[in-house]
Amino acid sequence: MNVELFKNLCATYGPSGDEGNVAAFILNDIKNYIDGHETDALGNLIAHKKGPGAKMMLAGHMDQLGLIVVDITKEGFLYFSPLGGNPPTNLKTQRVVFKNGATGVVNCERLDNDKDMTLDRMYIDVGAKDDIDAANYASVGDIAVFAAPPFADKSKFISPAIDDRAGCFVMMEALKKIKNPAFDLYFVFTVQEELGLRGARTSAYSVDPDYGIAFDVTPAFDTPKSRKLPAKLHGGAAIKLKDSSVICHPKIIKHMEQCAKDANVRYQFEILESGGTDSGSIHISRGGVPSGVISIPTRNLHSSGEMCSLSDLEACIALTVQVLETPINDK
Repeated sequence: MNVELFKNLCATYGPSGDEGNVAAFILNDIKNYIDGHETDALGNLIAHKKGPGAKMMLAGHMDQLGLIVVDITKEGFLYFSPLGGNPPTNLKTQRVVFKNGATGVVNCERLDNDKDMTLDRMYIDVGAKDDIDAANYASVGDIAVFAAPPFADKSKFISPAIDDRAGCFVMMEALKKIKNPAFDLYFVFTVQEELGLRGARTSAYSVDPDYGIAFDVTPAFDTPKSRKLPAKLHGGAAIKLKDSSVICHPKIIKHMEQCAKDANVRYQFEILESGGTDSGSIHISRGGVPSGVISIPTRNLHSSGEMCSLSDLEACIALTVQVLETPINDK
C-alpha cells in the first residue's frame, strides 16, 4: 500500500465545486490500469475497466469541506459560509489555505459563552491591514480548506480530507490489483458529495449500473462515551448495513461478507444513524440499483485531524479486490 500516494492525495486542494486538481492527480495515477475515461459535465471522473457480465459502479467522492468567502470587512477580515458540514468547534483557531496558497487562521468574535460560537460570528484572519490589503490574499467567492500536513506512522494516518480521499485511495489501489474482474467496472470519482450526493446522482444516471458500491469514511464509535455503534478503528473493513441515505441491499451485504471470509479479510459491520454516502444517490437512480458501501472507520471527522487505521485501509483494498473478482450469487 502506497502511503506516500495517500499523503499526496489528501494534500491536494479540492473543495466541493473545485475538484479538478484531485481528478487530475487520480487520473495520472490510474491511467495505465484503465481502458478509458471521461470527465462529465459536472466534473465526475469516470474510469472504465472492461470486464464480463453485469455493470458495476464504484464511487468515492473527491471533494473536501470548504469555507467560501462571502464578505471582507473594512478591517480586512474574511467572513465565510460553509461548504459542507463544518462544526464551529472544529474550526476555531484552525489554519486554512486558499487555492492560491494564501494562508489564514479561523477565529471568532469575543464570546461570553462557547454556546454562542456560531459560523456567522467566525472569520478568517489573513493578517491583512485592511480590506484593500486583504484583496491581495482572497476575494469574495474564494474557498479555503484546512491546512495541515498529512502524518503517518506504522499504524495510523492523520490528515484533513481523509473524508473521502480514503475512499478514493481504496478504489485506486484496488484498481491496480484486479486481475480477473467479474464485472464491467466503472470507477467513478465523484464531485459535490458534501453538498448532497450531487455527483453520484448524475454519474449513476449516465453509467446506468446493475450494481453500485460506494467507498467512504464512517465515524469510529470507540472513543470515550461515544454512541455504542459497531464500527471501530483497527477493526477491519466496515460493511455498511444502513445510514440515513440508504438501506444497503441484502444481496450486496451477503456478497461482501462472503468475500471477506473467502479472502480472510478482517471485517466489521457499520450502522450510521445520520449522514449518508454516494450510495444514497446510486441506489435510487433510474429504476433502482442494488447498492452497498465499504467504509473506512475514522475518528475526528470533519476536522483538520481526521484519523484512520492503515490496517483498515489495507483490509478495505483487499476486500474490494475480492468483491470485484467474484461474481454475485443471484440465488
